[in-house]
Amino acid sequence: MAHYAFLDASNVVTEVITGINETELIEGLLPETWYGNFRGQVCKRTSYNTLGGIHQGGGTPLRFNYAGIGFTYDTTRDAFISPQPYPSWVLDEATCLWVVPVARPSAGGPWIWNEATVSWVEIPPD
Repeated sequence: MAHYAFLDASNVVTEVITGINETELIEGLLPETWYGNFRGQVCKRTSYNTLGGIHQGGGTPLRFNYAGIGFTYDTTRDAFISPQPYPSWVLDEATCLWVVPVARPSAGGPWIWNEATVSWVEIPPD
């Protein structure tokens, strides 16, 4: 089975479905085309096993990241990009993942990001 993402007019993912294998034809059309025509939306295949441009099972990565509702499809990069978590986080062009400007401390924690101070804050125990 393959997964397919439907896009709105702004290229934002509105739904992700499980569909037929990408090599099977529906009425002579590839699934992306057939599903898109059927729904009247652009449809793009997405790989459940792809994260940061790497296929977790060693296969061929597809569109950098598995699509989720609210993700944007970037036509230039042919990539699905999650919503930016915070204004200070920057998109890594090589992975199409958001990168925090300050590394999370390795000791202590748990930690939560504080955008106002652009730093990690340790959550005190109860």
